[in-house]
Amino acid sequence: MSRRLSTAALAVVLLGAAACSGGGDDEEPAADLTTTTAAPTTTAPGAPTTEPVTGTLDQVELSVTAIAKLESPTALAVRPGSPDLYIADKGGTVRHIEVTEAEESRPARYELQRTPVLDLSDEVINDGEQGLLGLAFSSDGGRLYVDFTAAPDGRTVVLEYELDTRGDVDEDTRRQLLEVAQPYPNHNGGQLATGRDGYLYIGLGDGGSAGDPDGNGQDPTTLLGSILRIDPIAGSEDGPAYGIPAGNPFANGAGAAPETWLYGVRNPWRFSFDRANGDLWVADVGQNEWEEINHLPSVGGFDAGRGTNLGWSEMEGTHPFEGGTNPPKAILPIYEYGRDDGCSITGGYVYRGEAIGALRGAYVFGDYCAQGISAIQVHEGAVIDERTWDLPVTDLQSFGEGDDGELYALLGTGEVLKLGAA
Repeated sequence: MSRRLSTAALAVVLLGAAACSGGGDDEEPAADLTTTTAAPTTTAPGAPTTEPVTGTLDQVELSVTAIAKLESPTALAVRPGSPDLYIADKGGTVRHIEVTEAEESRPARYELQRTPVLDLSDEVINDGEQGLLGLAFSSDGGRLYVDFTAAPDGRTVVLEYELDTRGDVDEDTRRQLLEVAQPYPNHNGGQLATGRDGYLYIGLGDGGSAGDPDGNGQDPTTLLGSILRIDPIAGSEDGPAYGIPAGNPFANGAGAAPETWLYGVRNPWRFSFDRANGDLWVADVGQNEWEEINHLPSVGGFDAGRGTNLGWSEMEGTHPFEGGTNPPKAILPIYEYGRDDGCSITGGYVYRGEAIGALRGAYVFGDYCAQGISAIQVHEGAVIDERTWDLPVTDLQSFGEGDDGELYALLGTGEVLKLGAA
């Protein structure tokens, strides 16, 4: 994979689009353009020179170790305050991996518990891109959230469960937060994440088929083709099941659905927040030619991606799609690659663990159709290094992050792999 997008190149494209826009909708917040400002290439006479920043990925040798085997794991989450791992299996179960942390005389141990934490297999469609797709805990660890495609019609359903004092799911507390009709059986999205702000973020694809036939990507009034932000705690039994955070870009509902946090995505598989600074990373699966990674910087650790338009279906990566043009204020990806290098991007995390020192700060990702694991390093809005490691990783469904910042890869063949230094 080798398709870096320089800061300067992004600036040229975006500034050109803005110049042709003739203004914009006052209700739409300005996009964050911090990734589009080109750094100076010359210095004044006599000024001290600055050594160029270089990457460190050539110093990294990765390994993967199998720690568990399920049917088809799709998502991993950790309950705050615990090293244990929780895995969503595509067929509808949530499994618990009990982790005994490493000591000087022995490595960490991983024990997959026999009884599922939750079993929704009678309700879930497990076919193609449909299934149990998302899993997250609340910030205080007291609630579990799941996202799945529900039988018989394939609608997206997001549920909440409370946990008892032992950490077990209390099924009597089941509460439906969200239900979204899906016109086609693909592009469900399904990612769930709890942000630093404590709110729940929900990824939804454009509704499926091919080429976004319903125009959902550029229609923020629909929940499809978007990442949503809701407040599950603010719901009520008699009214809506969730609240709209006051800081949502369309909280007043003017011109867009109030749940919409960002839009213009095709199938965000997956997105994650950098635990060190709150930046948002969105990997979006392409249509026919380009897979993309979007880096959305935070503001003081919060608000990453607020109101952002990522361009689909006017754009596929940095390229016009079927005669489209980059919408005014839309942000282009920081990195893309073509179908010679894969077919469906699997987004991961910025590595913040301790086991692989030279990888720290790099964004780790992969591709469903390509073998191995990849990473990029970014400095001042531009990719400065990239590498792919030829590892026995195929059918890559998802990544997960432990409470210690170490990373895991989930394969469609069932293996849960832990990344480590070779």
